Amino acid sequence: MPDVSRIDARGPRFAASVTAVLLLVATVLSLVGISTQRGSVAFPASGGAVVSPGGWALPASSVTVRVTDPGFLLLLVVALLFVWGVTAPRTAPWGVLYRRVIQPRLSPPTEFEDPRPPRFAQGVGLFVTAVGLLLHLAGVPWALPIAAAMAFVAAFLNAVFGLCLGCQLYLLLQRIGLVGRRGSAIA
Repeated sequence: MPDVSRIDARGPRFAASVTAVLLLVATVLSLVGISTQRGSVAFPASGGAVVSPGGWALPASSVTVRVTDPGFLLLLVVALLFVWGVTAPRTAPWGVLYRRVIQPRLSPPTEFEDPRPPRFAQGVGLFVTAVGLLLHLAGVPWALPIAAAMAFVAAFLNAVFGLCLGCQLYLLLQRIGLVGRRGSAIA
């Protein structure tokens, strides 16, 4: 049985890299989707969508239109991946891909970390994306691209610079006694 009290520090960075790419695409899709369109959207019987000037299109659109927006769908997939990473991190797709395909091709790990901060960071990502998804469904313009962009920035910083904002938040909350144990799980 593998030691789950410490993980290869490169694994979360790999997962953040894949997540950052997905979030960048979700941000772009949500910027060109209904979330940022001006005007109200009507769907006449003749077919197609007609956008009239004035106001935002999102509040005037149906829930079906909001749910089928490509940016919404991709951000929903990312949110579900965050759920997976929080509830079952050993079986999350990017972790499994890293352990089975990438890690065997690398030199043995020299740096290990406590798995709790990256798992907490997945929860923070879930919270940010869930808020964006819910606000989008409620008809709040720009909520979807802003949430996707915020999550992208966090994933990008982790992937490129090794700066995990969610991990830093976990450590801060741990210092003030709100989460985790006082000691590290790393032996």
